[in-house]
Amino acid sequence: MTSTNQTLFDKSQELIPGGVNSPVRAFRSVGGTPIFFKKGLGSKLWDVDGKEYIDYINSWGPMIVGHAHPTVIKAVQEAAANSLSFGAPTGLELEMAQLINKLVPSMEQVRLNSSGTEATMSAIRTARGFTGRDKIVKFEGCYHGHSDGLLVKAGSGLLTFGEPDSGGVPASVAAHTLTLEYNNTQQLKDLFDKTGDEVACVIIEPVVGNMNLIVPHMEFLQTLRELCTKHGAVLIFDEVMTGFRVALGGAQALYNIKPDMTTLGKVIGGGLPVGAFGGRKDIMQCLAPVGKVYQAGTLSGNPVAVTAGLKTLELIQAPDFHAKLTAQTQKLVDGLKAAAKEAGVIFNAQSVGGMFGLYFCEKCPTSYHEMLQSNKEHFNQFFHSMLDSGIYLGPSAFEAGFVSAAHTDEDIANTVAAAKKVFSLIK
Repeated sequence: MTSTNQTLFDKSQELIPGGVNSPVRAFRSVGGTPIFFKKGLGSKLWDVDGKEYIDYINSWGPMIVGHAHPTVIKAVQEAAANSLSFGAPTGLELEMAQLINKLVPSMEQVRLNSSGTEATMSAIRTARGFTGRDKIVKFEGCYHGHSDGLLVKAGSGLLTFGEPDSGGVPASVAAHTLTLEYNNTQQLKDLFDKTGDEVACVIIEPVVGNMNLIVPHMEFLQTLRELCTKHGAVLIFDEVMTGFRVALGGAQALYNIKPDMTTLGKVIGGGLPVGAFGGRKDIMQCLAPVGKVYQAGTLSGNPVAVTAGLKTLELIQAPDFHAKLTAQTQKLVDGLKAAAKEAGVIFNAQSVGGMFGLYFCEKCPTSYHEMLQSNKEHFNQFFHSMLDSGIYLGPSAFEAGFVSAAHTDEDIANTVAAAKKVFSLIK
């Protein structure tokens, strides 16, 4: 009997490229049929066939308080009743900007938009306008959205297909992007010695979530900050994924490194499409209508989406919220490592805040090259067996996982119990 998932996927492929609207969802990396979902509540998801899953994707991060949180849903319903969009200013936009500034003080001024890709693209354009320079620096395995200049040895969905570059990107555009190895401090110094005064900006995931979870070396981040200051380059922290997830003030608060600009997304929309970029006032004043750098969007600051974000940010400011989230995520990681060790499987895991990484290798990787050494076949076997057991993980060995405040001790225990059985089958 054909499942509803399979039927929907077969029909979707006729009208939608690959049958999906974002490549990693297609399960090409792990094989098999994607899951089509119809409901989420708390830590759980239900697919179109009615099967229940414990969710460790959380819409790739935004659902930090869990799916369909009643406070968020009620606020969204009330906002929607006043109209879905105005295309004009609302007081909610100011409220969001004030809250972001309070929680992430380096963002002295903020511009809202509709996605993380839009935020990173606009931040880079602003940095170029501010410095009058063209070159940008990014790091192997970091993904900052799908704008042309950033699809150069990018991570996430592109790594899933083993294609570090994208078709459709002119060589002349890619030529302005310099790509370095993540956590390689010497390589960073060498580049700035050679061409530092030509660099408009450096964009980085301060904790990487797009080639699985990669944790930065402190020396690497500190050197990056020092070199950008010395050479007048704008340091952009892409906290679309880490913002409010690894700590209330983001990775920059966790590591005490102050960037010149920051990009946000995911959590600040509470599950609806919201992005933001901001930073030093002198840089942000380059934006139209006060400056010469153009950026615009009809749905920027959408009242319903901003309402969802505001309520989510309100909830995560509760006392001990991040301490509890961090502890629960660590409990999951510790349980999985113990289960693998008991089964004699080469496996490792780590977490930062509410993000975690799973690796079928002896040590946690610190770069793109090291991540490629992880046993992809073992991951794929693990993924499908866990999926059969009702555990929904990212369908790629190159994706980080996410825990929400809704994940209970029972959820963690059930996940570890399922993993014990799965690890015993891995050869």
